[in-house]
Amino acid sequence: EREREREMKKLNGLYTAIAILQLLSAATHAVQSDDLIIPTPSPWPERFHALLYMNLSTTHLQINNLWYDWPRGRNVNIFQKQLGALQYDVEWNNGTSFYYTLGANASCETIYFGVGIPRPDFLDGANYVGTAVTDGFLCNVWEKVDFIWYYEDVYTKQPVRWDFYDGISTHVITFEVGAVLPDSFTQAPAYCFTQDMGMLKSESY
Repeated sequence: EREREREMKKLNGLYTAIAILQLLSAATHAVQSDDLIIPTPSPWPERFHALLYMNLSTTHLQINNLWYDWPRGRNVNIFQKQLGALQYDVEWNNGTSFYYTLGANASCETIYFGVGIPRPDFLDGANYVGTAVTDGFLCNVWEKVDFIWYYEDVYTKQPVRWDFYDGISTHVITFEVGAVLPDSFTQAPAYCFTQDMGMLKSESY
């Protein structure tokens, strides 16, 4: 009977050791797998509103209300220039953009870029740079074709900041997923379609 008890203790000890080794192996594999995983940026929501603080390469500042609406094929930027005018930028997926102001000194410029608004997955293929703390948030950082550097919160996966190659730095203040700008705010004024004020320019990118 005692011999049997000793054998059972040995077996129990062996099973315990095997279980511990399996747990250690799984933990080691998980760490190794995590080390091999390269983070990828989250696609933009199909609709959102973001309040942006922008530091321009000219050292001037501006506030931008960005309304992104992929299903309707439009991207609206409402820029409040520092100590300056309120400018509307309505971009459409056919490549046409209207830049206009309202009021007594109203102006409008129509530009055809040849490309539409950014796709929700426009950061696909971006190079992972690593992590960095910006604006007080720990972020994953990506770079794409030396054109944009994009910062995304490690925990919430929301965009925090993006910088362009020309020095423009954009900081996200609020980010409302699903918010939609009413259609009445996206129609360019009639004077954008007159020959003298709505001059069409083509830009190649």
